[in-house]
Amino acid sequence: MPYVEEDGGRLNNYAITPKIYRADPPTASQKRNYIILGALSTVLLAGLMFVAVVASNSVA
Repeated sequence: MPYVEEDGGRLNNYAITPKIYRADPPTASQKRNYIILGALSTVLLAGLMFVAVVASNSVA
């Protein structure tokens, strides 16, 4: 790990910075997968909310 020795002999550690790179835009198939996963998660969330409402209303 790189370090710097300051006045008085104190050592100061620094993290190693990773190389920076430009991200590639999503391809058409990745965009399609994002839409499908978003739709499935919306259906799952709606189903969970429905079950919660039914369960809370059925408690006597």
